[in-house]
Amino acid sequence: MGKAAKGGKKLPAAPLADKKKKAKKNPLFEKTPRNYRLGGDIQPKRDLTRFVKWPKYIRLQRQKRIMLMRLKVPPAINQFSMAIDKNQAASLLKLCKKYSPETKEAKKARLMEMAQQKKDGQEVKTKKPQVLKYGLNHVTTLIEEKMAKLVVIAHDVDPLELVCWLPALCRKKDVPYCIIKGKSRLGQLIHQKACACIAITSVKPEDEKELNTLVNNFKAQFNDNAEVKRRWGGGIMGIKSQHITARKERAIQAEKAKKLGLQIA
Repeated sequence: MGKAAKGGKKLPAAPLADKKKKAKKNPLFEKTPRNYRLGGDIQPKRDLTRFVKWPKYIRLQRQKRIMLMRLKVPPAINQFSMAIDKNQAASLLKLCKKYSPETKEAKKARLMEMAQQKKDGQEVKTKKPQVLKYGLNHVTTLIEEKMAKLVVIAHDVDPLELVCWLPALCRKKDVPYCIIKGKSRLGQLIHQKACACIAITSVKPEDEKELNTLVNNFKAQFNDNAEVKRRWGGGIMGIKSQHITARKERAIQAEKAKKLGLQIA
């Protein structure tokens, strides 16, 4: 009979290799792995912003913004996206703040003082106050009579039909105007929540130079700028559509190059 096959030789262990240490388990602490399947443990907290049912006013303002980006926007509406920059707005608001109308408390105190003077038999001296004029009808009248030195219009008036004709009227009557971001900022100047437009009719002699500088800048930027009247807005497609268009364009270019026999890397 043939000899039995020898068993495979075992190689000696590497002399310098460290012996594997077994992790000691503490019998007091048992592993309890969580089960995230149906009916199992509570799921970890995740960012669920995409799944939130937003209030209707938020949905509407987002849809409006997307529509204004996608559709062609005529110049009469698109001009309200060309507002003055941050520095110009800061200097304009600084000037306007000096001419804020008096508050209810200040008016009451002034009238009480006048009544007291009248009661004491003194001559009541009243001076016409130099304040901002507000209210759409009032501002329109001031523009038509060319009494307004500068008209400031908010860019986010809703509905926009209230003021979309105002820049054209200002150009017709040669009254300087500008568009500023935020109807709430104009509202703060006149102690109200919001304001569509304000007008400056007169300022103190020390502020005359500052007003003239602003007027000249805004005239060049808005009144005398033909681009504002002509530029259409919108027509910007979504990121997916842009990628599809770019892919089609690349395919067309590749086909043209193939026909010409060019090598494309």
